[in-house]
Amino acid sequence: MSQLYLREQDRKRLVELLATHLPTVTAWAYGSRVNGSAHEASDLDLVLRSPDLSAIPLKTLDTFREALRETNIPILIEARDWARLPEAFHQEILKGYVVVREPAIAENLAKVKA
Repeated sequence: MSQLYLREQDRKRLVELLATHLPTVTAWAYGSRVNGSAHEASDLDLVLRSPDLSAIPLKTLDTFREALRETNIPILIEARDWARLPEAFHQEILKGYVVVREPAIAENLAKVKA
């Protein structure tokens, strides 16, 4: 099982931003922060998947990316839209990823805690 190498406070903030700006989108982390080759300054690679895997509107993506830049998360976060990536890149991501946020899971957890 893969693990996400990210400080807990940064993961929580990232999940909050995803819930705010992309409430129906699933986010997966992939790359060095998942495969164990990360160092302290490594960026975090995210792929964003809409419910029907269609393209996320560019304005929505831009707003989310701007919110990421304005946080105090001390690493660069690269957020890419699954629908805009080539199939070959999909296959690479599928080899190793960690679910950062899945809307159905997040909503169910919130209901349980309420």
